[in-house]
Amino acid sequence: MNENDLSKKIIGAAIEVHRYLGPGLLESAYSRCLARELCIQGIGYNSEIAIPLEYKGEKIEAGYRLDFLIDGRVIVELKSVEQLLPIHDAQLLSYLRLTDKKLGLLINFNVAVLKNGIKRIVNNL
Repeated sequence: MNENDLSKKIIGAAIEVHRYLGPGLLESAYSRCLARELCIQGIGYNSEIAIPLEYKGEKIEAGYRLDFLIDGRVIVELKSVEQLLPIHDAQLLSYLRLTDKKLGLLINFNVAVLKNGIKRIVNNL
């Protein structure tokens, strides 16, 4: 399965969570429920993965963490905010660059219709 097919499955799982819970909860609630939904759908993931920052040849722990890395290929960053801002795009793009991953999904659960809260970010390696 390629990244695009995988992203469709991830979005489907996120939509299921949003349908069940609706908007207005904390990001941590959506994170735990998305993890459960990914398990139900048989989609492999890791969560809260530390990302080291490399500076002048040395790896530095700077406190960056991925919300989800799906199947080792797609980064998913969750939000529950009034609206997505350019800084959120920049954060995900930085994570893609630091991990050499190609595709990321930025998902804001604090919207009436989840499709309006999803952004695909591509790292042009």
